[in-house]
Amino acid sequence: MTRTANDPLRLAVLSSGGGTTLRNLLAKIDDEVLAARIDLVISSNPKAKGLDYATAAGIRTAVLERRAFADDAAYGQAVFGACREAGVELVVMAGFLKFAPIPPDFENRVMNIHPGLIPAFCGAGMYGHHVHQAVIDYGAKVSGCTVHFVDNQYDHGPIVVQSVVPVYDNDTADTLAARVFEAECQLYPEAINLYAQGRLELVGRRVHIRSDE
Repeated sequence: MTRTANDPLRLAVLSSGGGTTLRNLLAKIDDEVLAARIDLVISSNPKAKGLDYATAAGIRTAVLERRAFADDAAYGQAVFGACREAGVELVVMAGFLKFAPIPPDFENRVMNIHPGLIPAFCGAGMYGHHVHQAVIDYGAKVSGCTVHFVDNQYDHGPIVVQSVVPVYDNDTADTLAARVFEAECQLYPEAINLYAQGRLELVGRRVHIRSDE
């Protein structure tokens, strides 16, 4: 199927937890800020709150628990097989905490948002409040968030866009998390829109953003 410039980008969202990123994307779509539609939500956790948000929005859901599969390869095949079957154009990770290897036909078609400035404070085990506490403990003066294409290493794929927020002397992991999440709510839809507009060009590890003129 060929999508015209006026068609919304078809998304699958992968979520494991509270679903706050999914909820933000749904709100941006409703507000016509994000030119996309979510056709599928996959969770690794049957109790994930994101499943409730998806059901309320009338979106198809699937629960794929890692323990049901023999290895990472089989798990990745199941996750991306479901995305392939749904006919989505871009897979968006939203707090998905399981490793699902990306098949060749989804290379550079999977995005993630990380609550830090990659390549700092990232990698295996660095997610959520672990990142924010590490930033504070290190004494960093700025933090932020990073949208990147996903490859088969944690937080390693090419960076699409980043946003910087200050770190204050009296910050806790919670207060810094709130400030970073506010930036995430703007940055992720922006990156997805750039993809939908065909304005992202990958040259080696560098993502060039073409002018919309």
